[in-house]
Amino acid sequence: MEQQIRADVIQRLESDYGLQHMKDTHYMRKGTCPQCNQKRLFSRHDEPWFIRCGREEKCRYMVPVKELYPDLFDNWSKRAPASSEQPAASAKAYLSFARGFRLDLIEGWYTQDSYFDGRLNMGSATVRFPLERGGYWQRLIDQPSRFGKMKAQFEKGNSYRGYWWCPPCLDLLQVDELWIVEGIFDAIALIHNNVSAVSALSSNAFPEESLKALITARGGKTPKLIWALDNEPGAHRYTHMWVMRARELGFTCEAAQIPQPDARKVDWNDLHQRWAFIDDDSARAERIKKDLREARHQGDLLIAESASDKALLMYQWREREEFHFCFDSRLYWWKLDIVKFNAAKQTFDKSEKQEAQVLTEKQIREKALQMAGCVVEIANCYPKALYFQRNEITDESWYFFRVDFPHDGGSVKNTFTGGQVAAASEFKKRLLGMGAGAVFTGSGQQLDKLMKDQLFGIKTVQTIDYVGYSKEYRCYVFNDVAIRDGQVIHINEEEFFEMGKLKLKTLQKGVRINLEKDGKKYDQQWLGLLWQCFGAQGIVALTFWFGSLFAEQIRGRYQSFPFLEATGEAGAGKTTLLTLLWKLAGRDGYEGFDPSKSTKAGRSRLMGQVSGMPIVLLESDRSGDDKTHAKTFEWDELKDYYGGGTLATKGVKTAGNETYEPPFRGTIAISQNAPVVASEAIMTRIVKLHFVRPNITAESRAAADRLNALEGSTLSNFVLQAARKELEVMELFGQHIAGYEAKLRNLHAHCFACETPFKDEHGECSNCGNKLRGYIRVERINKNHAQLLTLLDCLRMVVPLTDVQIDHTRAQIIRMALERQASISSDHPVVAEFWEVYEYLEGLDADGPVVNHSKKDHVIAINLNDFVKCAAEHRQKIADVSELRERLKDSRSRKLLDINKATDSAVRSHQAKNSNATVTKQPIVKCWHFQA
Repeated sequence: MEQQIRADVIQRLESDYGLQHMKDTHYMRKGTCPQCNQKRLFSRHDEPWFIRCGREEKCRYMVPVKELYPDLFDNWSKRAPASSEQPAASAKAYLSFARGFRLDLIEGWYTQDSYFDGRLNMGSATVRFPLERGGYWQRLIDQPSRFGKMKAQFEKGNSYRGYWWCPPCLDLLQVDELWIVEGIFDAIALIHNNVSAVSALSSNAFPEESLKALITARGGKTPKLIWALDNEPGAHRYTHMWVMRARELGFTCEAAQIPQPDARKVDWNDLHQRWAFIDDDSARAERIKKDLREARHQGDLLIAESASDKALLMYQWREREEFHFCFDSRLYWWKLDIVKFNAAKQTFDKSEKQEAQVLTEKQIREKALQMAGCVVEIANCYPKALYFQRNEITDESWYFFRVDFPHDGGSVKNTFTGGQVAAASEFKKRLLGMGAGAVFTGSGQQLDKLMKDQLFGIKTVQTIDYVGYSKEYRCYVFNDVAIRDGQVIHINEEEFFEMGKLKLKTLQKGVRINLEKDGKKYDQQWLGLLWQCFGAQGIVALTFWFGSLFAEQIRGRYQSFPFLEATGEAGAGKTTLLTLLWKLAGRDGYEGFDPSKSTKAGRSRLMGQVSGMPIVLLESDRSGDDKTHAKTFEWDELKDYYGGGTLATKGVKTAGNETYEPPFRGTIAISQNAPVVASEAIMTRIVKLHFVRPNITAESRAAADRLNALEGSTLSNFVLQAARKELEVMELFGQHIAGYEAKLRNLHAHCFACETPFKDEHGECSNCGNKLRGYIRVERINKNHAQLLTLLDCLRMVVPLTDVQIDHTRAQIIRMALERQASISSDHPVVAEFWEVYEYLEGLDADGPVVNHSKKDHVIAINLNDFVKCAAEHRQKIADVSELRERLKDSRSRKLLDINKATDSAVRSHQAKNSNATVTKQPIVKCWHFQA
């Protein structure tokens, strides 16, 4: 192992697993095994290619370090840069250190070359192998995950089909047994271990021309072929096909399959590196012999012609009186009848003596087993337990199964509870409900033994109950794709994501986020159409949607993330804008939900379904007949969500007093015609956009039509592009946020655009002409809009915004901040209306007060019942008394001083004076006192 890589690996192993170098040895020991949690994990200190659990019989955990730390092994041009003296230095380092090959053995078989992707605008060094028919195959060696699924490629225009790749050192005329594997590296790995092997280059390519040429070259005397393709369902099907076709050509064929103990794929190159891990030569040779023998046994099972043949092979490999097995996607049970076996054996012994046949003891035993073995089908499908999944918070758990069917080669996947795998009757019912016509006819005893075999040492997968960003695991998890540290991970065949040591899946099926993985289909014309239709306001909304992807990270570091409000007239285009933004987020055909039509429990569940994505509330303000129903939802419910508070407190079904308090992980967006009217605590949490109905032109109508016609499949790659920039976005966010907060605080004194001090109180900037200025007194408003300005800078990493678009959008955000400050400083519309009526009523009588009972100039005293009565008499429309009592508490223009205070009424005195009545007692009235 290259020394710098070795040092980095050792440092991480010591940190992550607690491994310690044992003095005077080549080993590191006393590490904690991640599978069994025992301190039996060890690795080599001089060549730490693997970590391995010492409990080989009970645990058998072993993982290559290149899978644990791929970042150390995936950029070979940086690790070993090529030079004029060493033009193949990167390729040699890759083959030696990443693949474990001896360079002296493979010298001259390869060259170092390069590959460049014009679409992605990035390239990689490659290891290139020439092919027999012309052309080449090459492996990308510099961060191949950047190119998606493509880790290798063939030369375009040259077909490899029909021909294999043969190692130059192999003489095909001399071999007695020839192994046919998939990849070139697999063939090289076997050559290193004295196994004659060629590469078919793909599991679906039959090397017919090479086989025919071999027959001709050897004069019809053919070697035995061992078809050793990868152990996966597609390759299984081709193995059956290629064995039949090769036999038709006259070859004797067998097969070999590497056992796959877990979801991690193990190929021949992996085995070669494991064998190299063994120090002792004799122990290594014994291990190679054992692994090859087991692989050939698995291959024999794969190509067995009948269920009885397969059962007999399994019994001969490991003698058990009864066991289950799969053949042709059906579940069978083998049980040896000892009485029948002994009777059959005695019959063969007698017939051998009578017919003078010479049969070995082994042959007699095999024939007796064929007669005595009892094979019974106990299910017309094959259920296979894949892994155990648990929700640690709610203490719920399931076993995830795949059920294969023979009739169409299909399969279904779903979960079984512990109770359903523990009882035959429950297992039968669940199986019938899971797959059409899937019937289990086995007994409880057979099910117990089946589950004992399948569930022993089964892997565990972590779960989350939402889609989006997981703060606990620091990754984005969507329905079929995940992003972690800038890398895109596709869901595997077992429906979970493998991210190094982490195995993770989402249980959320109600929200479908369909993301386009192919960047070639990404349609960038949407940005110009968005600007044409909505201008700077559209970019602000886009910035909020973009920032929502990082809301959890921002709240974790800065404790808040703003709400977005989009109001406007009917027909102003809010729905068109929302639809576009949801298409960019992979949620085509969705707009939002009306919280007034849901229960509090329903809202909390819906808001918990996503993380790092907006929750859009539609038409939440009601009037008229809907007002009573709308009271089921109050804006103050959202207050805690600003900082990511708790959605609801739920009891957990246990014997204790445990509760589950899921946090709010998304963001809040509000879309309605009327503006939000709420307490100051809510209003200061909101950044507001207001849309007006535009003047429709032929150009704008055409742009809107084109915008609506865009498909989500052409836009949703936006999320992948943004999520892959997570680290860069958060770094830039941290660099810019403090500066924008300071600029907004100084908005009254310094120009925001160029930071030039203003020379006079109301003029424009003398340097750049900027007129945006004013005080932002509420720190929360400042923080919210500073976050938007910072996210706008971050958005440029993903979207090619022009300087003009950036300048206009910044100005829009500043205007939004100033308008929000002004709205906070003004009264609620109900309160403003109240004081307008007050001024009108007080002006009706020039000689004395009408509704102000105070005799002090600096105090206004109002009896609300008298006020409402007087307003009604003069046909003035105001809110009812109950709403006035609630809203007047927040009066800003005239601050509330006291409620229901006994007051010597100036109004009563004035009325008595005008009626010439004798006042014998000072009139006392309960009044609300306000500062005049």
